[in-house]
Amino acid sequence: MFESDVLDVTQQASTGDLPAKSHVDDLIADAHARYAGLSDGVVADYIPILAEAEPSWFGLTLVGINGSTHSAGDADITFSIQSISKAFVFALVCEEVGHAAIHDRIGVNNTGLPFNSVMAVELNGGNPMNSMVNAGAIATTALMPGRTIAAKWENIRNGLSRFAGRALEMDDTVYESEMLTNQRNKAIARLLQSYKRLDPDPLDIVDIYTRQCALSVTATDLAIMGSTLANGGVNPITGEQVVSAWASRDTLALLASCGLYERSGEWLFEVGLPAKSGVSGGIVAVAPGKGALGAFSPPLDSAGNSIRGQRACAYLSRSLGLNLFASSTLDSFAS
Repeated sequence: MFESDVLDVTQQASTGDLPAKSHVDDLIADAHARYAGLSDGVVADYIPILAEAEPSWFGLTLVGINGSTHSAGDADITFSIQSISKAFVFALVCEEVGHAAIHDRIGVNNTGLPFNSVMAVELNGGNPMNSMVNAGAIATTALMPGRTIAAKWENIRNGLSRFAGRALEMDDTVYESEMLTNQRNKAIARLLQSYKRLDPDPLDIVDIYTRQCALSVTATDLAIMGSTLANGGVNPITGEQVVSAWASRDTLALLASCGLYERSGEWLFEVGLPAKSGVSGGIVAVAPGKGALGAFSPPLDSAGNSIRGQRACAYLSRSLGLNLFASSTLDSFAS
């Protein structure tokens, strides 16, 4: 996935600041121009409505923790947030129930298996393993405070809206399309219930989980949401403290190890940023203390990750000095 045109970009040293605005604008535009013509990958079709996405769509935004915004391409096209919602619901739940409860109830280790794996649950005695795969995300959604299912849903919608700095709305068409094809998630929820890992009615929780995945966002929304985590839980646009610094830290730690499913190790090795992807083609990648990248392009690789999004994030991580592990300038990772 990380081809020579990305690997040969000079690796800048990681520092505490982003470069000057004009330089960031130029690099965002360059990243978009480099990969806009890439034709690799296929648009997700297991959810019927996602198959209607235009393969050529490609948007990029970087938002710094000071609120500076840099965009290129289709950064304002709306799409369903899908699995990227897992990261922000995790942060909200972590804030409410605490570090230890998340660790004990769900876990924080990568399964090494696909995001919708049933086998991962069975192999680990009913433990969902982490909140970035479907089993763990469903269990995390169940922990969202709220006396009723409607209250839980509203807390999720409101919480993700606070991350984005604007009111997010659910795409009814996406929700209805997913509800027709989410039998596997219903089976996973029932399996979790059989292991006593899910207290509420499993079908109610799957309904909420499906709703959160159907919230409409843009690449710019994702960058703002990610930059909130990069900024210790403070939204860089609204100034609101959405979650605590420790909840942000825990979320980024989990994203670093599990955010791109079974490709998470390769991603961290090559890009060096906590990140989360979604099957509609979105990616959010976070540089703690600096800001975040939001990318959108529907064609995916076999693991369900946007191909153009991955390549653009890798290029920008190197050229902007975002990689957490780069302490000095390198001519090339390929050397």
